[in-house]
Amino acid sequence: MKARILIAEDDSNIRLGLIATLESEGYEVTAASDGAQALKLYPQNKYDLVVLDVMMPKASGYDVCRELRAAGATTPVLFLTAKGEEVDKVVGLKLGADDYMVKPFGVRELLARVEALLRRGRASSGAASLAAGAAVPAIFRLGQAEIDRRTFTAQLPGRAAVVLTARELKLAEVLAAHAGETLTRDQLLNAVWGVGYAGTTRTLDQHVAQLRKKVEIEANAPNSIITVHGVGYRAARDERQAPV
Repeated sequence: MKARILIAEDDSNIRLGLIATLESEGYEVTAASDGAQALKLYPQNKYDLVVLDVMMPKASGYDVCRELRAAGATTPVLFLTAKGEEVDKVVGLKLGADDYMVKPFGVRELLARVEALLRRGRASSGAASLAAGAAVPAIFRLGQAEIDRRTFTAQLPGRAAVVLTARELKLAEVLAAHAGETLTRDQLLNAVWGVGYAGTTRTLDQHVAQLRKKVEIEANAPNSIITVHGVGYRAARDERQAPV
């Protein structure tokens, strides 16, 4: 299901640019030209993110955010502003905004922050949280590799041990703890990088590729970390371990 984003921006050029950028990424976008219109539109749909320009006619972004939070709305809010003073950021965050971007900004930064806020919203609304290390012992298996949490190493049968980065180890822990389960990219990003991480799912895919080189017999034909296309990844269950 497409994420729904409500934009309130009085500059028509910026508004149209935001719509085109976000729709090109597959988001469903509704746009308002001022704060008052945004407040009318908000109750009409279940939005996953609200993007607010701070300085708007009829009702400022601050006014909109204040009213949404007063009404109990927990939808993530991203402020856009031409102002860069720290005091403005403090005001916005105290009103309940989740993030803040100063104009002008790049498309990549915008999309990364939007994705991070959507991920944070899904997590806070009940997305499953995954334990990164508590559910696996000091030495555990991921496919055919034996991984030692104490030494940050992974070893395949007949091969020398290789060193894992901290992020690779955490990713291996989460996958092994939920072996046999399909984990979404959002779940893995939240568990390994944290809900507030402002990066994209491509970062996860790159780390999975690197981890495969260390825990798969054939990294180009993985059978320990399985890609579930369009969803995420699943670690193969170790059949030598008794089911619990």
